[in-house]
Amino acid sequence: MGSPNVGSPIVLGIESSCDETGAGLVRKGRLLGHALASSMDEHARFGGVVPEIAARAHTHALRPVIRQALDAAGLRLADVGAVAVTTGPGLSGALQVGLAGARTLAYALGVPLYGVHHLAGHVAADTLGHGPLPNPCMVLIVSGGHTSLLLVRDLARDPILHLGDTLDDAAGECFDKVARAFGLPYPGGPAIDRAARAGDPRAVAFPRPLPGSYDFSFSGLKTAAARWAEGHAGRELPVADGAASLQEAVADVLTRKAVAACREHGVGTLVVVGGVAANSRVRSLAEERCRADGIELRVPPLGLCTDNGAMIAAVGDLLVRAGAEPAPLDVSIDPSAPLEYAALHPVASLAGAA
Repeated sequence: MGSPNVGSPIVLGIESSCDETGAGLVRKGRLLGHALASSMDEHARFGGVVPEIAARAHTHALRPVIRQALDAAGLRLADVGAVAVTTGPGLSGALQVGLAGARTLAYALGVPLYGVHHLAGHVAADTLGHGPLPNPCMVLIVSGGHTSLLLVRDLARDPILHLGDTLDDAAGECFDKVARAFGLPYPGGPAIDRAARAGDPRAVAFPRPLPGSYDFSFSGLKTAAARWAEGHAGRELPVADGAASLQEAVADVLTRKAVAACREHGVGTLVVVGGVAANSRVRSLAEERCRADGIELRVPPLGLCTDNGAMIAAVGDLLVRAGAEPAPLDVSIDPSAPLEYAALHPVASLAGAA
């Protein structure tokens, strides 16, 4: 192991759970460099991610992305002292590509390997912009496939307490599906956000699902928006008003529940992470409501909200510094892994995911 790893190793993180191939390098909480390749354009014509296309794209992109991250950090592969990789949840074939690459590198370099839960990566992404997470903190994860409200203590050591989870469609999934009904391009989240700028958020009275619970349900909201669009058959659809009203409903539900949970549990910091954390109205309404309640709001830098390798390296770095056990040699993937701990070291016989 080279001199850069004396004391605290440089951790290489690899992310390949969906349609983005990411690599990042972190040491002692500091991001040294990262790179990203996306296959989103290849999926856009299908209106969603095609697993086979994603896996093939990861196969082609993984080595160049790792090289780009190393170059950005001014490092050599020999400087890497540990490897962290997403082992779940995600698309099975896509996860397998990342794990195969990470396992090969760890073996060749003679360094420990750590399996990381993808959602814990989103949580850790905030540490790269704002430093260590307060203990405890409230975390709202909002992405294409997940919406969860979590009480987080020591991310590397403690179990993660779920206060609420999505019961059906996640917030990002709702945006994608409604965007299609509105005639907007994929991915739907950014398209809804852009269209909403010219609209009236009070134009359509879309429902606010599950007002008395910390769980989330966006299926009914998605259906209501689709039916509203169908009701304009033969007439011009006021897309901007529909987008603004939908975005307001989603942001209202997310931020209202998150701030209420902070109050109930006496937590002074709310961390909003995941791809939908990049949504302009989610961010502005969270700021407004946190300010009114004296809660500190933390949101990762925009470039680290969506899937990336830096966030996986950040978890690996926390695990290394906490003295966590590395993954076993037969570590596998778990495409539907629940978020219980940041480390995720399933083996094929247990995960059923050879």
